[in-house]
Amino acid sequence: MKPIFIKSSIYLRHKTINHPESVDRLISIYSKIKPIEDKLNILEPKKATIEQLLTVHTKEHILRVQEYSQKQESLDADTQTSKSSFEVALYAVGSGIVAVDAIKSGISNFAFCAVRPPGHHARPNQAMGFCLFNNIAITAKYAQQMGYKKVFIIDFDVHHGNGTQDIFYEDNSVFYFSTHQAFTFPGSGNPDEIGKGAGEGFTFNYPLMPNSKDEDILEVYYNELPELIATFNPDIILVSAGYDLHESDPLAMLDITFDGVNSIVETILSQKPNIPKIFFLEGGYEVNALAKNVKNTLESMIKI
Repeated sequence: MKPIFIKSSIYLRHKTINHPESVDRLISIYSKIKPIEDKLNILEPKKATIEQLLTVHTKEHILRVQEYSQKQESLDADTQTSKSSFEVALYAVGSGIVAVDAIKSGISNFAFCAVRPPGHHARPNQAMGFCLFNNIAITAKYAQQMGYKKVFIIDFDVHHGNGTQDIFYEDNSVFYFSTHQAFTFPGSGNPDEIGKGAGEGFTFNYPLMPNSKDEDILEVYYNELPELIATFNPDIILVSAGYDLHESDPLAMLDITFDGVNSIVETILSQKPNIPKIFFLEGGYEVNALAKNVKNTLESMIKI
């Protein structure tokens, strides 16, 4: 079955000014994957509903994002909006909804949501780190409604997904696994952050020292991840695919090569082969490397 690839020109309407999270990221990806488009099921996203947003975010947060978009004001020093940003963010969330529905219908077992704005820093009541709504978290909630009761989230973005962790920190039905650079934005993701209450033991953080190389990060994907997945026994795996861990990225200091990134992806895809896996674009700010990494990920899906 062909992997699902969700794309749309709508994502180019979220305008940023002199900002690393720009339209050029998706333009580069869409151009790079043209030679393999015939091997993909290309779908358009749909707009998420307010009810779907409310499974994760407060009403106050949703209204604030809408208001700031109308005024074209920044929500914080890093997180810009433009006139269309609120609507575009609904379509970013909606990509995950479409992916779950498509997988449920039997079209494919793999999906890649090539969206912006990204989502893993967005907290229930706060936009931050370029993120307006938490795309992957809302999709996890929707997947559970569709019968995928146990959700395993893997986040390999160079920055810790503090929003996703916060949302599921006391939830034992969602396992959050993150590898990220230590001592950088947003400052969370220490190894002792393991969950709380019913969720204790269902959060796993592995911070990497600056200038860590392939062997440093692959150790945890080869040795820790398979055991955690086997023990948790999820019904679906969702992935925050942040390609800013690549050695070329201007916003980070890890030395992970193309081969290293692809080894991470292939290790994830090999886990519990019969369950669905949905990837969501998060970071990645050197646009040529980003596009190559996304193409490599899709080619790994195609091979299976």
